[in-house]
Amino acid sequence: MRTARLRTVHPVLWAGWAALAAGAVLCVLGWYGVSGERYAERQLPYLASCTVPGAALIIAGAVLLTHGRTALAAARVEELYGLLVAAEPVDTEETGQAANAPLAVSGDLLMVPGGTLWHRADCPLVAGKAEAVPVDSKLVASGELGPCPICEPVEETD
Repeated sequence: MRTARLRTVHPVLWAGWAALAAGAVLCVLGWYGVSGERYAERQLPYLASCTVPGAALIIAGAVLLTHGRTALAAARVEELYGLLVAAEPVDTEETGQAANAPLAVSGDLLMVPGGTLWHRADCPLVAGKAEAVPVDSKLVASGELGPCPICEPVEETD
């Protein structure tokens, strides 16, 4: 998945850099031609043939670079999301667990101080973190904490 997506992004980035470079060269040539001419009617051909297309290439290059970097970032986010959510345990086939088994099933609820979500104790986002503490029911009741979308804990009713 990663290599296929990145292969389509790199040509866009290269095309963006090439368009920026070509646009800069055309703008410099246009400026050089305009600066050597005294009369406006002799400057217009340089503007029309070098400076305007050069500026258009610079804009096109900037758009291509922005699109390529956005696509690259999106590919990385998709890859990380796939690693986080879609990863199955290695021994799933050996134990006979269903493929749709939830990631976390613990009844204990934890939160990270300063965080905005509460989690099951075996949620991959808080599992093994020493700073994770039991959920404060006042924060949940006030709406300051929301349920984790990964482990989908249910709110305790005390």
